[in-house]
Amino acid sequence: MRFEFDAELWPFDATQRWVFLSLTADDSEYVREMPRERRAGFGSVRVRATIGDTVWLTSIFPQAGGGVYILPIKKAVRSAEGVDVGDVARVAVEVLD
Repeated sequence: MRFEFDAELWPFDATQRWVFLSLTADDSEYVREMPRERRAGFGSVRVRATIGDTVWLTSIFPQAGGGVYILPIKKAVRSAEGVDVGDVARVAVEVLD
């Protein structure tokens, strides 16, 4: 399954060392309904993510309290694509396995 959407990058804390974007509620619901054996620790799911020309392998994680799934955006991706906290990026997320 592959999702594509626009989302704003947001910091985990004031240091902005960890930056994420949130999947949509509908996409998160689809992931939540996947068979449990496709999910790893903390409910994470392996994905291939794409922003612009940058493609990387990572995992998405359920936000605490049953919220939407979140995608970490590492610094190398942000630098390569010229995006940072507060910017809206077009992202594609493909569930693996």
